[in-house]
Amino acid sequence: MDKMTALTMFVATADFGGFSRAAEQLGKTPSAVTKGVMQLEAELGARLFERTTRRMTLTEAGQLYLEGARQALTQLQLAAEAVDDLQHALRGSLRIVALPPFGPAFLNGACCSFLREHPELRLEVDLNDSMNDEAYDLSLRDGPIDLPGLIAQPLLENCLMLCASPAYIARKGASVTLENYQSHDWLILHHPLLNRNFWWVEHGGERMRLKQPVPRLTSDNFDFLLACLLDGQGLQFLPKWSAAPHISRGELVELDSDYWREQTALGPSVYVLYQPHRRNTRKVRVFIEHLRRHLDGLGIGVQAIA
Repeated sequence: MDKMTALTMFVATADFGGFSRAAEQLGKTPSAVTKGVMQLEAELGARLFERTTRRMTLTEAGQLYLEGARQALTQLQLAAEAVDDLQHALRGSLRIVALPPFGPAFLNGACCSFLREHPELRLEVDLNDSMNDEAYDLSLRDGPIDLPGLIAQPLLENCLMLCASPAYIARKGASVTLENYQSHDWLILHHPLLNRNFWWVEHGGERMRLKQPVPRLTSDNFDFLLACLLDGQGLQFLPKWSAAPHISRGELVELDSDYWREQTALGPSVYVLYQPHRRNTRKVRVFIEHLRRHLDGLGIGVQAIA
């Protein structure tokens, strides 16, 4: 039996807690899996499992060997993918996770055009707020990025624009100043990282704290507020990546203001993140390059790789 097969059987046995369940998952017989593990034990001169009639547990040697076996199998899989990439068009699957607002803003279009260019590749795209980024090939996030073990590349700026629809401007006017901002109808996002009582703003080159206006409408859902903004229900600070397409179509107008609101709690950038062993994976690299071109085509300021 070759070494890679035996390692696969050993890892499956550790993951599923026994030879029979590992055999079922691998489509092998329990005796074949047992033989593979025993082959490794004979080579190492050490037992990998403590076996009883009721259960199997890893020995200390088994725990050490399991970590190395996983790494070896991962590296072999990545090497096989790299060789396959050199010889064939992109194929297989690519798993992506992103914040929900990124979907309609730019990710939908990027993924659809990517699929047209690479018909043999499958995409699995999850739009959610969970931070289980390690389970995916790459993820798109803003906010504080402090995820050990992941590479984070700045993708685009997260700068804010004060926006309103033409209908709102016709009703309430486009002038927003420190003197009259409280009289406007505000749409405000509730987010755990954002203070609900005040904003930090820059005015005349000076940083100052400004009392948050009483909102006409609040929500914890970005897309809900955006729909209300487009309907003319108020004015709102939007990140440029969300506002730009609507401004280009005339659906929203950027308002000139004598102050600029900071939103440092959500970070100055949107990042693309991936695990170090995915650095040279062709499908990850090609998708990131495609996404940057797509964002550039939308007129969003794409940041260079740091």
